[in-house]
Amino acid sequence: MSISAAQVKELRERTGAGMLDCKKALEETNGDIEKAIVLLREKGLSQAAKKSGRIAAEGLIEAYIHGGRIGVLIEVNSETDFVAKTDEFKQFVKDMAMQVAASSPKYVKKEDVPQEEIEKEREILVHQALNEGKPEHIAQKIVEGRLEKFFEQVCLLEQPFIREPSMKVKDLLNEKIAKIGENLVIRRFVRFEVGEGLEKKEENFAEEVAKQLKM
Repeated sequence: MSISAAQVKELRERTGAGMLDCKKALEETNGDIEKAIVLLREKGLSQAAKKSGRIAAEGLIEAYIHGGRIGVLIEVNSETDFVAKTDEFKQFVKDMAMQVAASSPKYVKKEDVPQEEIEKEREILVHQALNEGKPEHIAQKIVEGRLEKFFEQVCLLEQPFIREPSMKVKDLLNEKIAKIGENLVIRRFVRFEVGEGLEKKEENFAEEVAKQLKM
């Protein structure tokens, strides 16, 4: 099947992959754009896996402040200073800072979650399933699925990407690794929110009105 320049251009715009890679993907999928996107993503994951063991000691620290009430510092590493200075890398780091601000993860990846926290969550989920009337052997299976939801909440890499919720952050990271050609690592972050951890005074509206009436 003959692949047109317009098809290659569209696929390149939608995936950011190279012209030659787009042409090959379209040829392998008989010109089906959607299938070509999936194919490129699969190849990207394979390439990313090969690069994941390489040392990434360069990179950037990004600061993001939202409305003066939420602040984020995040470190994302690359293998070279050259990549760290590219617009694409800088945008990725900024997106990750905004992701942390919006979705409030506690950890970067599943492996960072303390085992005691996982076991505590598992125990809570088992009790929930049993209280719903599920038999114990079924409850155990349900818990595994619900644990994945827990990881989505607390782990940055497991969260849906805020700009494209159909994609997880880890999938976006792997795509960037494949496209840029270097190992990239989201190393650490810290998130601050005004008043977080403090016990806030709750006003009793009825009592306040009564005080004003007596004045």
